[in-house]
Amino acid sequence: MLCELLQLCENNQMRLYKVIHRAPFRVAKITKKRQTLRFKRAMVALKIALAQEKQETKEMLHIYRRYTQGQATKDELHTANEQFLDILKGLGLGVFAVLPFAPVTIPLVVKLGQWVGVDVLPSSFNINKSIKEIDQQVEKEEKEKQNKD
Repeated sequence: MLCELLQLCENNQMRLYKVIHRAPFRVAKITKKRQTLRFKRAMVALKIALAQEKQETKEMLHIYRRYTQGQATKDELHTANEQFLDILKGLGLGVFAVLPFAPVTIPLVVKLGQWVGVDVLPSSFNINKSIKEIDQQVEKEEKEKQNKD
């Protein structure tokens, strides 16, 4: 029994040794590329969401300006009020961003909100763009960057 256990441990160690030392540079290079691509995708998605939020906020201010002059319709006012609620949601999350352990608390608050059925994130951050669209945006930005150089 002890011999079988030692043999099993040796086999697992050899298997682990083969996995670790088979191609460490190639594995490290692939891992780095994967993490870089994942980070770029996240940053492009954030950029798109912030650009959309900026555009919606400008539109909201324009509608409120027209409302004070009596030229806005009920539907326009409804969309402006929804955007105002999105701004308040963003400010609410901003409070958690200032607190310590923000990388833990913000996802926890979002997950808790989903569990309870409350939408915590602004509407522009709930976009589920496909990975292909984000990859195209990343490639486009890289080409623009290369053209500048």
